[in-house]
Amino acid sequence: MLSTTSLEAMAEEPDPEAPRDSSEWLFSFGVIADIQYADLEDGYNFQRNRRRYYRHSLRHLQSAIEEWNKEGIVPCCVLQLGDVIDGYNAQCKTSEKSLELVMDAFQLLQVPVHHTWGNHEFYNFSRDYLTNSKLNTKFLEDRIIHHPETVPSENYYAYHFVPFPEFRFILLDAYDLSILGIDQSSPRYQQCLKILKEHNPNAELNSPQGELCL
Repeated sequence: MLSTTSLEAMAEEPDPEAPRDSSEWLFSFGVIADIQYADLEDGYNFQRNRRRYYRHSLRHLQSAIEEWNKEGIVPCCVLQLGDVIDGYNAQCKTSEKSLELVMDAFQLLQVPVHHTWGNHEFYNFSRDYLTNSKLNTKFLEDRIIHHPETVPSENYYAYHFVPFPEFRFILLDAYDLSILGIDQSSPRYQQCLKILKEHNPNAELNSPQGELCL
């Protein structure tokens, strides 16, 4: 769930027998994924082979933020890779409250957070809601001139940024073509549903059983 990664570059024409501490630290960044917070007792994943600690996940996030803030070399940013709250929140009608608690915790972080959207975001919210929420960090993207044919639609959530010269991070919208977060009456939903059924043999389309081609 938590990682801090550093990127290093060797000096010009490095000696292959030289010790690793001759490398130069360029920058570091934090990574966190699958927080899946919910104010619920412990449970299990979809396949019921891994225990889930829904309520305690918020404390783990807070601990991660505390560690990042006190590091000697503070990360330049943190990548949040999706599923900040669990899908159970939608059933319990606590989606907005749970998201607010998680985002309040992120406010204590001293560096920018780049959010991506996972399936649990779409279990809880529509795409329009996410676009207007604090989970939309597209304002952190690098401002560049787009060619007219490559300008994405307003609903397409993806961007890129350069945390350090010659390193570019690209955040992609993994659910651009999906039945999640889309109005079921829309043609796009029907298009995505057709594709999904063609490649997913399960009656329960959320089931991971069998080989999926998507």
